[in-house]
Amino acid sequence: MFDIGFAELLLVAVVGLLVIGPERLPEAIRTGSAWLHRIRRGFNDIKREVQQELHNDAVMQDLRKTGEQLQRQADTIGRSLDADAFTTPPPEQERGDQVAPVADDEPAPQDRRNEV
Repeated sequence: MFDIGFAELLLVAVVGLLVIGPERLPEAIRTGSAWLHRIRRGFNDIKREVQQELHNDAVMQDLRKTGEQLQRQADTIGRSLDADAFTTPPPEQERGDQVAPVADDEPAPQDRRNEV
C-alpha cells in the first residue's frame, strides 16, 4: 500500500532518535508496534466480517434463486396435473361380465383305485 524504502526508514529512525532520545526510543518502538498490531487486528477483523457478510449474501441469493426455480417447477407440474385431470376421462368401473375369472389352481387329483 505504502511504498516505503530503506532511505525513508533510515530518515524516520534518525528523526525518532533525535526527537525522542536514546533512552526512551526502545519503549516508543514497543508502544508503536503494539498500536500497529492492534490496528492491523482491527482491520483484519473488519475485513473478515465483511467477507462473511458478502458470503452470506451470496448464499442467500443462491437460496432465493433455487427457491424461485422450485416454485416455478411446482407451478408447472401443478398446471400440467390440472390439465391432465380435465382431459383424461375418469377410469371405467369394472363390470363382472367383462372380466372372466382365471383359475390358478388345478383340479385335485382323484383316487384312481375306485375306477375299474
